[in-house]
Amino acid sequence: MATLAVNGGGGAAAATHTQAYLEGRAVKETRVLISELCRHFYTLGWVSGTGGSITIKVHDDSIPKPQQLILMSPSGVQKERMEPEDMYVLSGNGTTLSSPSPKPYPHKPPKCSDCAPLFMKAYEKRDAGAVIHSHGIESCLVTMINPMSKEFRITHMEMIKGIKGHGYYDELVVPIIENTAYENELTDSLAKAIDAYPKATAVLVRNHGIYVWGDSWINAKTQAECYHYLFDAAIKLHQLGLDWSTPNHGPTRNFKLGLGSNGNVNTSAKAVTEGSDYGSGLFPRCIVLDIEGTTTPISFVSEVLFPYARDNVGKHLSVTYDTAETQDDIKLLRSQVEDDLKQGVAGAVPIPPGDAGKEEVIAALVANVDAMIKADRKITALKQLQGHIWRTGFESNELEGEVFDDVPEALEKWHSLGTKVFSFSFSFSCRYGSQFCVYHLVVCAIMLFLLNVV
Repeated sequence: MATLAVNGGGGAAAATHTQAYLEGRAVKETRVLISELCRHFYTLGWVSGTGGSITIKVHDDSIPKPQQLILMSPSGVQKERMEPEDMYVLSGNGTTLSSPSPKPYPHKPPKCSDCAPLFMKAYEKRDAGAVIHSHGIESCLVTMINPMSKEFRITHMEMIKGIKGHGYYDELVVPIIENTAYENELTDSLAKAIDAYPKATAVLVRNHGIYVWGDSWINAKTQAECYHYLFDAAIKLHQLGLDWSTPNHGPTRNFKLGLGSNGNVNTSAKAVTEGSDYGSGLFPRCIVLDIEGTTTPISFVSEVLFPYARDNVGKHLSVTYDTAETQDDIKLLRSQVEDDLKQGVAGAVPIPPGDAGKEEVIAALVANVDAMIKADRKITALKQLQGHIWRTGFESNELEGEVFDDVPEALEKWHSLGTKVFSFSFSFSCRYGSQFCVYHLVVCAIMLFLLNVV
């Protein structure tokens, strides 16, 4: 074993740097302890694939805690196969005093844990006696349930009592920081989380794992076990549709709608977002939004879209007359007008045959459409043509959509959460007839069931 003796510090600190102390009983026992704990953590899935790490201070009543030696596991090694002599020994300020000797191929050259700078932050800011870094799957998955959340919160669970400073009725809050490509790049964000959450004894790293510290290795290990239990419980409660963050752990998948000031149901995008269970990390996989009054003001439809369609019937038919789509619209209108003439519907006028002049056909179509609009008829022939006119208007930039201010923010949030968003206009579908409206509603109900329940 290669050893580097470091002078300086004076008194008790200097005594820990001597060769005799480095080879003494306290250091040897801590080396053995780390190798034993890593073998145990491997069986729990915390340090598989060379991931995860652990560090423990060498306890010595004669040495002030900040000056006690620090032992750390190496990086990139099979943690379950580590031997006591594989550990690094550092001074209280993080200077390497002793490093392991290289091993033959296929072992990599020895390297101190990549977690070293993060471990040192826990020692400096929390006066910790040990720090555990786990890659346990529970600590990884629990950060994915709500990708927007910066905290994990849970309450009224017996194992919360195993976390320092917490009881059964307390709310346990664990900060979540974002992962980076390299471990040492997490140092600043972990330090900020430690400062921002003075009661916390752990920090979660999204899609990665957790750092847990304690006054001693026993305290750190106990808390790490409790954290993993609580994360596993939260995941299982989530799968059952129950809310782990509330005292009664009741259902969370109910889709709540806010109430407007007049007591009516508020179905705006903002109300849907704020009324849903996003705070608990549980949210629907699919949202179906109405258009009029939910994403778009009703006035936009009545004051912009309808007048535009009425004023541009002739222009639209003239420009697109020879297209298959418009010919299909004309065929549908002819059929409707023929029925209207038979039934004596007011405003219906005969449409010349197809071999008549284009202008004559369009003039008759405009007259019939104008009568249909004035009568506010809910018929497919009219609605299909209006839809095509509006599309042409949007494509030519003569029409510009209007949505409520909170809609873009809500859509971006749902998209980032992986929630699928669909639009459905109840009022528009009803204009096509009651049968079509009922059919559309049934389709939406089936879709919601399949996406949110199955």
